[in-house]
Formats: sequence, C-alpha cells, structure tokens
Amino acid sequence: MGGKIKSWKKRWFVFDRLKRTLSYYVDKHETKLKGVIYFQAIEEVYYDHLRSATKSPTPSLTFCIKTHDRLYFVVAPSAEAMRIWMDVIVTGAEGYTQFLN
Repeated sequence: MGGKIKSWKKRWFVFDRLKRTLSYYVDKHETKLKGVIYFQAIEEVYYDHLRSATKSPTPSLTFCIKTHDRLYFVVAPSAEAMRIWMDVIVTGAEGYTQFLN
C-alpha cells in the first residue's frame, strides 16, 4: 500500500543481506527503484491480524513492516511466501543488531 496515497500497487522486493536493505521497485526488472527500507530502521514485522490495512486485496496474506518512520503493508502471493518473507526480514533485521555489539 502506498505511503502518501493509500492505494494498492504491485511492487517487487529485493532483500540484500550485504547492504542490509530491503529495496522495492516499480517493475520486476528492478530498473525503477521506488524505495529502500534499512534493516536498522525495522522495529517489527508482524501479520496484520487486526486487518488494519485498508481494503487489502487479500487480508489473510497481508503483513506489516514497522519502521521508525512508516508502517508498510505488504500482501504476499501465498501463505508460504508470506511466512518466508516475514522470517527473512526479521532474521535480517535481527542480524543487523548483532553487528552493533
């Protein structure tokens, strides 16, 4: 779901463990970067059990990425994909904190 205009748009995400970022693109060829979520900014990743995402196309596959600045609502293509993405993002964000010690 968009940040300013609350409509649903298709985005392609790229998890980069070395750069410690989760980048998202307008196109699947990764030519138009739309935004970057830095691991150190991620506070929480959770299933949208309260259904707080307005008019989600698939509420049961919607999860949230909470950062210092924004709450991202993401819809996965399947339940398995949602679990994998949530695990990977949480692991990446937690992995970042290990570098701080």
